[in-house]
Amino acid sequence: MALRLHNTLTGTLEPLEPLEPDHVRIYSCGPTVYDRAHIGNFRTFLWEDLLRRYLKLRGYRVTQVMNLTDVDDRTINAAIEQGRTLEEITRPVERQFFEDWEALGLEPMEHYPRATEHVDAMIELVRRLEDRELTYDRDGSVYFAIGRYPEYGRLVGLDERDLASAGRAEGDEEYSKEDPRDFVLWKGGEREEGDVALWESPWGPGRPGWHLECSAMSMEYLGESFDIHTGGVDNIFPHHTNEMAQSEGATGRSFARYWLHAEHLLVDGGKMSKSLGNYYTVPDLVERGHRPSAIRYLLLSAHYRTQLNFTLEGLAKADRALERLEEFHRRLRAARAPEPSATRGVEPDRASIGELSRRAREAFFSAMDDDLSVSDAIASVFMMVREVNRELDRTGDRLTAGDGESALALLGEFDAVFGVLSLRAGERGDADPALVAWMDERIAARQAARDARDYARADAIRREIEERGIVIEDTPDGTRWKPVGEAVSAVDTTD
Repeated sequence: MALRLHNTLTGTLEPLEPLEPDHVRIYSCGPTVYDRAHIGNFRTFLWEDLLRRYLKLRGYRVTQVMNLTDVDDRTINAAIEQGRTLEEITRPVERQFFEDWEALGLEPMEHYPRATEHVDAMIELVRRLEDRELTYDRDGSVYFAIGRYPEYGRLVGLDERDLASAGRAEGDEEYSKEDPRDFVLWKGGEREEGDVALWESPWGPGRPGWHLECSAMSMEYLGESFDIHTGGVDNIFPHHTNEMAQSEGATGRSFARYWLHAEHLLVDGGKMSKSLGNYYTVPDLVERGHRPSAIRYLLLSAHYRTQLNFTLEGLAKADRALERLEEFHRRLRAARAPEPSATRGVEPDRASIGELSRRAREAFFSAMDDDLSVSDAIASVFMMVREVNRELDRTGDRLTAGDGESALALLGEFDAVFGVLSLRAGERGDADPALVAWMDERIAARQAARDARDYARADAIRREIEERGIVIEDTPDGTRWKPVGEAVSAVDTTD
């Protein structure tokens, strides 16, 4: 069965058909780096990581972009109040974000563009909208004229009556508009912002609007049309609605083919709030003694389009579930081959175990193909765990090599997507000596090839390493490596 995803644009499940066969291009709305991301943010980021991992398991090549919003009212106000530069405010928060990203075992994406480093592309996008007569200037600011664009609101099905309320407050109330529904593309700068965030433009000094940033950066890295746009449900309106309008208004082409949105995270049944004492970041939970692998497992345990209620009791249950998977994995690896002469009458029913693994695998992929139905996917794995454990009890921990390998293979595929067992192994400091030795040899061979300027050979070795599920990072102190589930900080923040 083909992978089917729920497209917010159509409101239906649709088979994934990427623009380029076997290559899926994804844009994911990233953090505004004014404060440390909380677990509600990471619920969305982890689901996007799960999507990415499953696409790769299915054989797709993935190019994924996540923006870093390092200029907006909050970052600017903090810089002004503290008498610091914008970079001095945002870069430490960026570092915290990627520390938490790595702690939770998210794979590194291909690109993490900063908004401040792509302002020229944003200005060019406004110029294209001007050429199509979809904008107007007012007091040094430029607005998108919703009334001139009949397709506005297509993402959420807005009609003319709904448009009357489309100009909800979003941080540009102080800017003069012809129509309250319109949204700002370029904000004319105030002089006191000059040392913080002010760029020259055809309309005078100013800075880009929030919606404009994502359109410009996604098109620069993925093209004017790409496959999947993701984010939280809170992004649907107005952010993604405006993003779609300005992108398609400028290019005359379809922007993203599939729009996917994750539901909110609840904490103890309600909204997360510092005043209620239920506001958690990853370090908060780790300081309480909870493992990142358990946090990851819990945040991935419910379907992305349903609300997930996060509780500390649920986190403890997630930890116990991982312990059960770990113990099963150890038991499989330690299982001995059957001895027919000594175990006649209690030999494992190889056909039934093989069939069990096959059915569990089919159920796992069927669930994941059905809009990433993680609950059913997890249930299929635990069904196998329960039944194979029962067989191991019956045979005194004896399995044929083929039986053990089939069960281990499904665990490996499960972890390639969920990334919890490899993350747990990293937390324990486990390391395979054979893997360490192999990596030492491969890294040395790659460095020798680079020293000889044989870059084709060096790239081939890197691909060989990546095919083993290893991420490598070249640093001034040498090459670092870790399994994908414990990914190093291979972060691309350059143009």
